[in-house]
Amino acid sequence: MANEQGKQVSQTGAEETVTMELTEEKKAAIQERITRQIADELQIGGGRVKTTVGLLDEGNTIPFIARYRKEMTGELDENQLRDIEERLTYLRNLESRKLEVMRLIEEQGKLTGELRASIERAGKLQEVEDLYRPYRQKRKTRASVAKEKGLEPLAQWLLSQPRQGNLTAEASKYVNEDRAVSTAEEAIQGAMDIIAEQVADDAKIRAWVRRHTFEQGIVSTEARKADQESVYEMYYSYQEPVRKLPPHRILAINRGEREDVLKVSLDVQTDRIHDFIGKQLIKGPSVTRDTLTAVIEDAYKRLLAPSIEREVRGEMTEKAEEKAIQVFAENLRNLLLQPPVKGKVVLGVDPAYRTGCKLAVIDDTGKMLEIAVTYPTPPNNKVAEAKAVFKRLIESYSVELIVIGNGTASRETEQFVAELISEVKSRKLAYLIVNEAGASVYSASKLAQAEFPDLDVSERSAISIARRLQDPLAELVKIEPKAIGVGQYQHDVTQKRLDESLTFVVESAVNHVGVDVNTASASLLSYVSGINGTLAKNIVKFRDENGKFASRTQLQKVPRLGAKAFEQCVGFLRIPGGGNPLDNTPIHPESYAVVDKLFRDQKLDVSKLGSEELKAVLQRLEPAELADKLGVGVPTLRDILDSLLRPGRDPREELEAPLFRTDVLQLEDLTPGMELKGTVRNVIDFGAFVDIGIKNDGLVHISQLSNSYVKHPMDVVSVGDVVTVWVLNVDVKKGRVGLTMKKP
Repeated sequence: MANEQGKQVSQTGAEETVTMELTEEKKAAIQERITRQIADELQIGGGRVKTTVGLLDEGNTIPFIARYRKEMTGELDENQLRDIEERLTYLRNLESRKLEVMRLIEEQGKLTGELRASIERAGKLQEVEDLYRPYRQKRKTRASVAKEKGLEPLAQWLLSQPRQGNLTAEASKYVNEDRAVSTAEEAIQGAMDIIAEQVADDAKIRAWVRRHTFEQGIVSTEARKADQESVYEMYYSYQEPVRKLPPHRILAINRGEREDVLKVSLDVQTDRIHDFIGKQLIKGPSVTRDTLTAVIEDAYKRLLAPSIEREVRGEMTEKAEEKAIQVFAENLRNLLLQPPVKGKVVLGVDPAYRTGCKLAVIDDTGKMLEIAVTYPTPPNNKVAEAKAVFKRLIESYSVELIVIGNGTASRETEQFVAELISEVKSRKLAYLIVNEAGASVYSASKLAQAEFPDLDVSERSAISIARRLQDPLAELVKIEPKAIGVGQYQHDVTQKRLDESLTFVVESAVNHVGVDVNTASASLLSYVSGINGTLAKNIVKFRDENGKFASRTQLQKVPRLGAKAFEQCVGFLRIPGGGNPLDNTPIHPESYAVVDKLFRDQKLDVSKLGSEELKAVLQRLEPAELADKLGVGVPTLRDILDSLLRPGRDPREELEAPLFRTDVLQLEDLTPGMELKGTVRNVIDFGAFVDIGIKNDGLVHISQLSNSYVKHPMDVVSVGDVVTVWVLNVDVKKGRVGLTMKKP
């Protein structure tokens, strides 16, 4: 028990002086233990983990390590490196907390060797906090008040469980008007309160009860007002075991509780819990047995149960949030890596009802050519006037694609555009609906104000919508990642954790694609490995003042871009048309000497980079045979050859192009069994939403994604995928369509 432990500590603490100062040897031992633990948890070789930790500690970024240090890490990918980094941070923070807890307990003179060993062995922060709990300074409690009244010896007498004696008589010894103990019953109650708090603070008991609650607990929900209509009606009388509750349901229940629609409880049978605590506390027959049994019931009901319920629900929420963040992050990555539609003049449309549709024509480089506004939708319905404006813009600028944001009035605008396309015979036109999430955030930002100071918010939004087709990545990085709505419950999760995860995704996507340093905005550059916001602005300013960069080495002249930042960023920056063709490839300058040696050895000319003749020679080379001769690792040489075969390539162009439409479907047009092509707009835990060209996206439930078992929808589909679906059912009243990807 905690009180026994505390008593024992106070007797021996003076003899056992524990220093919190760590020797270099001790630091090395802790680092070795952390490395070993990460290797075991992630099933990655200890040497690879140790090397990765060293690289991270030297200030290298994950994209840089993943791309340019493959030999050192054994070709760990970005996700594995990220996992190592996260666990490293957690475990180092855990070690720091252990030291802090030991210091605080030692200051009380209660740190025994046994307790110290228990803290050092703890593998989770929760375990450390459980061990520290009895020694933490508490606010005023019933137990602390009883201690002030001098009732601790009575509590000890109760815990000694004498076989003979009289409890009332013993308690009468503590009746003292000066200490505000009026009766023996009051003294007994105070002693019971002291023991109850010790029971609730005992680390072993807390760990067992927490685990039992996870394994056997039932989450129960009910409506606060049974007749109230809401989106939470399925939870008005609902029960599910804690261990089986899926992440999206946990977050939905939490939101319903937060909005005061649901009452939520966590129920667990108490008999086994009482029995377990009894075995820890009660030694056998005694005159205090019944009293201690009552203490156990009170300790659990009043102290343990509420505390453990908070902890269990907190842990459930944490796991659910982590899953939601993973879903959001994966959707965001797929959205960012949508293939760009280059070489097209685009007409962007930000649809609306009362305020009209804002139009923006942009050329094939993203430059704004003209802004306009039309009113083809209710309540104005100026269809003829709107068609005249659209047709003028289409003819004047040779528009090839119309891009419509998917916000308010988008489907009415789509109907109008489809009709317009059928009337324009002079050129081939198509339209596309894009996710406009975050466009309003960008439009009101300082960045948008600086870019288009003379335009209002909605006009800037139309430009953003148009540019999302031409280069989704370059446009979407201007927006706070969490404002790009491609997930579930993103507003219900810990925002700091969400921001960290999404920032990592954006960085990964940007560095995967590479950035043209001569055209990139500061927003895009700030996500490049090794470049922060200040450096990004310095690069743009240097470019504006000195003209385009002619070589990568010129970047070293940018103010505050030091050697480390240059090493980390330069491989991800491209310079098309520069003096050295290698500057437009992912090959790092540190490997240019390898390329020179390769070209001399094979009698090749770097000026012919990209030619079929050069490709034919490079394709015949075997990296494993050449690596030693060139003094380079096989993975690096493999990447070099791949870059030389496809200089200046954009990896997004290998993905399926977006689905363009010329006509629109009505909900009433759909019948079960109808085959359609659609674009996946969002993937969530229970399925995928697919844009099939009607007002609301259709849902492919997880059970309809494949004929075989699907663990998670992301195993089958991704945001942006163009898929073939069949109509399962249509609910015209609710505007819902059920789809299947199982071919009839």
